[in-house]
Amino acid sequence: MTDLISKKTRTAFREYFVETTLRTISDEFDAADVPFASDYSPQESGQRRSLVEQYYHAVNFSSWRDVQKVLRVYESVLTELEERVKNRPWGGKNDYAEKKLALLIVNLKRDGFVYSDGRVTAVAHNPTIEELAETASGFDSKVLRQQIDRIRNAIEDDPDLAIGTAKELVETTCRTILADYGLTADTGWDVTRLVKEARGVLKLVPEDVPDSAKGAETIKRMLSNLGQISQGLAELRNLYGTGHGKDGQFKGLGPRHARLVVGCATTLATFLFETHEFRKEKTI
Repeated sequence: MTDLISKKTRTAFREYFVETTLRTISDEFDAADVPFASDYSPQESGQRRSLVEQYYHAVNFSSWRDVQKVLRVYESVLTELEERVKNRPWGGKNDYAEKKLALLIVNLKRDGFVYSDGRVTAVAHNPTIEELAETASGFDSKVLRQQIDRIRNAIEDDPDLAIGTAKELVETTCRTILADYGLTADTGWDVTRLVKEARGVLKLVPEDVPDSAKGAETIKRMLSNLGQISQGLAELRNLYGTGHGKDGQFKGLGPRHARLVVGCATTLATFLFETHEFRKEKTI
């Protein structure tokens, strides 16, 4: 998997920290719960550069969970520079802060992130897809990887393909989980049946929730809604997704609709995978 934050952007932020103190660097990264590689000896000049690299070395930059922590550090940096630009002493200019702020924002933009109102958010990356990619990485499934990549590339330019693939992704997720339980899914099962069967082996059906459990009715209702999500995916795929021929006047949905469908599908798939991992760990 490719890095979500490029080395060029990481270096640009590292150079900002060179102008601060060792204490500042530690405070910023520790506050964001970024891990620290104390046994790593970077080949960088200066204590400050080396300290930043020790934090970077402990981060998996292809992991959305790790990257989110680093982005919190970057938010703090950008907010601090923004304040220095706004609060100019005696109405003067702070050329360093302005140039550094602009440089860091440009670097983040090239990586697919935007900074606004104190937050760094993903534009080119869909967090739910990245989290699913990480969660599903334990399964040696070429089909899953292909579907995740296809969705990544299609949301903006080919929403219909993204919608169609989102439904297929849920199907593959269920088949993968069932196979891990030694069960072979019937080739004729649709996505709704596949989700139902996967929920059964994972004990995610309302009947498995004891009435005495706190919030039992709410939990049961939410579990029932998992089936409705799969039904909605099937219906939207039939109406708008790829896989069926359309007439020449057909108008598909836009990227925002694709993001909604993909968000539902990837959230469902991630929940199923994480539950599967949780069940396996309990039996070990």
